[in-house]
Amino acid sequence: MLALKHVASGKVREIYEVDEERLLFVATDRISAYDVVLPDTIPDKGRVLTGLSLHWFDFLETPNHFLTTDLGGIGLSDDEAAELTGRAMIVRRADVIPMECVVRGYLYGSSWREYRAGGGPTTEHLPAGLQMAQQLPEPLFTPATKAESGHDENLTVAGARELVGDEVYERLRSVAIDLYRRAAVAAAEKGVLLADTKFEFGFVGDELLLVDEVLTPDSSRYWPADKYEIGAVMPSYDKQYVRNWLDSTGWDRTPPAPAMPDDVK
Repeated sequence: MLALKHVASGKVREIYEVDEERLLFVATDRISAYDVVLPDTIPDKGRVLTGLSLHWFDFLETPNHFLTTDLGGIGLSDDEAAELTGRAMIVRRADVIPMECVVRGYLYGSSWREYRAGGGPTTEHLPAGLQMAQQLPEPLFTPATKAESGHDENLTVAGARELVGDEVYERLRSVAIDLYRRAAVAAAEKGVLLADTKFEFGFVGDELLLVDEVLTPDSSRYWPADKYEIGAVMPSYDKQYVRNWLDSTGWDRTPPAPAMPDDVK
C-alpha cells in the first residue's frame, strides 16, 4: 500500500489521492470478465493498458483527465515510483458520470445475442436481416449503467436520458460516436478493426472530460482485418479469449471465478 490516501479499488485499477484536484491512477495486472475479477494476473498487463491509454489520449486530442506520468513530488519513495513506472498516471479529479458510453460498429457479442433474440434496448432500431459480426450502417451508441459491483446493465434511450439528463446525454452520444469513428479509422490503417469500445466521461466544473482508460483491450473489441468474415466467430486482440475459456468451463458468471490455466494466461 502506498503512503498516499487510497480512494478506491476498481476491477483493474487502484486510485489514490494526490491532493484535492489530482488523483493517482495505477493499472494493476488484474483481469476481469463478466464484471468479475479473476484470481489470476497477467504479467505487465497494467503497463500495456496505461501505454495504450496514453497513446489514445494524445491521438484523439479531446479534453481528458490525463496530466502526467511524472511521479516526482507527490510523496512516493524512489522504490514506489520505480515500481509504478509505466503503469501509473496522475489525472485531474473529475465527477464521473455514472453511465458507460459504449459505441458499437459491428453486431457482435451481447448486441448480437440481443438482436438474434428479437431486439432490446441496444438493437431495437436496427434493420432486419443483419448477421453476426456484420458492420452496422452507422455506429450504435448503447449506454449502460456503471455498476460499482455486480453487472452493468444496458439502458434504453429513455433510461439514459433520465439518468444523466437530455443535454448531457446528447453531448455524450455525440462525443463518443465521434471518438469511435476517428479511432476506427486509425485502427483500420494499421490492419485492425475496432468492433466496439467503451468510453467514460466526467466533469471538472462545466468541462466535459474523457476519463479512465481509453481504447484498451479491456474496454474495446479489436479484430485483425485480414481475418474478418461476416457471420463468423472473430479472433480478437482483447480479452474475448478469456471469456471464451470461461464459457467453456460452465462457470455461472458469479464470484468466485475459476483459476486460469497457464495456456490461457
